[in-house]
Amino acid sequence: MRIRTAGVVTVLGLALAASGCGGDNSKDEPAAKATSPAASGKLVIWADDKRTAALKPFADKFGQENGVTVEVQAVSKDLQTNFVTASQQGSGPDVVVGAHDWIGNLVQNGAIDPVQLAAEQKSGFNETAIKAVTFNGQLYGVPYATENIALIRNTALAPEAPKTIEDLVATGKKLKADKKTSEILCLQSGQNGDAYHIYPLYTSAGGYLFGTAANGDYDPKDLGVGKPESIAAFQKIAKLGEKGDGALKRSITGENSIATFTGKKCAFLVSGPWAIADAKKAGISYDISPVPGFAGGKQAQPFVGVQAFYVAAKGKNKALAQEFVTNYVTTPELAVALYQAEPRPPALTAAFDQVKGTDPDLAKFSEAGKGGQVLPAIPAMAAIWDPFGKAEAAVIGGADPAKTVTAAGKTISGQIK
Repeated sequence: MRIRTAGVVTVLGLALAASGCGGDNSKDEPAAKATSPAASGKLVIWADDKRTAALKPFADKFGQENGVTVEVQAVSKDLQTNFVTASQQGSGPDVVVGAHDWIGNLVQNGAIDPVQLAAEQKSGFNETAIKAVTFNGQLYGVPYATENIALIRNTALAPEAPKTIEDLVATGKKLKADKKTSEILCLQSGQNGDAYHIYPLYTSAGGYLFGTAANGDYDPKDLGVGKPESIAAFQKIAKLGEKGDGALKRSITGENSIATFTGKKCAFLVSGPWAIADAKKAGISYDISPVPGFAGGKQAQPFVGVQAFYVAAKGKNKALAQEFVTNYVTTPELAVALYQAEPRPPALTAAFDQVKGTDPDLAKFSEAGKGGQVLPAIPAMAAIWDPFGKAEAAVIGGADPAKTVTAAGKTISGQIK
């Protein structure tokens, strides 16, 4: 689940500033094999609880095949922060599993190394996933899953997918008037906002965060927040807010948005694959479709995120770590196991094809992510979350969009400089 708050941003800025990334210097050469000196001792992998369980049997097998001990250690909270701290102290892991948007600030501090994949290996991955882990022309991780939000609806309450956000609001209002629901839409905001979840509506209304350079990379010098396009976007968002239609409310938070949906208090939920298990457990009849945009507006573009394996720059067994991420993580068997631990679309095409037949939700989430924007991994992104989110919450609550967004833009610009 994506929740961006002031506290998270503080941690994010510190943690992102301390990890490093690596690049694709392979020149299409075969991926490097572990050398005999590296193939000794111990390989330590850090991941969260769910991925640790899925990784363990594969790590054991890798260890047996290479004559080494492999430890998969679960870090339940603040994985990124703990990795950065341990890296600085020289006590970190050899491999860490995490989100691609760690990369920008991490690369500045040299906490992870470049990863070398052969051209044939790279071609086996979802193109967007490879793009997400590429920074300044360098490949910094091996992707294993993609993720994006979509519109999840209770089909018993809303049989048809709304074509526009206006259609959704009309349906939601009628359901509420008929006392079948108590909320029009479950899109988490809270008192500090949530840039990740509001982003599809922001883009549909014409807003943008960063422009792009000639090579397609995000350009931190072209900040969209505070510009006329962003003001116009927030004016439309304001109309959905508490002083308007009431579809967007600060009382809908990361803690209660899914529960409100599974409790049948709203027919529409904007969330990701992580919400599906709760919907199934609650016995909700659901369907998944793209987040609808504003009538006459642009396509609503969700962020596309990627989960990846990184090689720690200060690990004690870096050659073996490279071997693991380049020649073991790239196998369909491991990718499928990770999918089974937490169902997110595999980045490896062969793995995606293997599981899509048994999980129709995968294709629907992937379809909802088509045309989405790769979540920026540039260091400047760390300056976005808090001011943007607070501006969103303020506007939803009735604050003047022009003044609020202009002020947020100045705050963000000052932090980037």
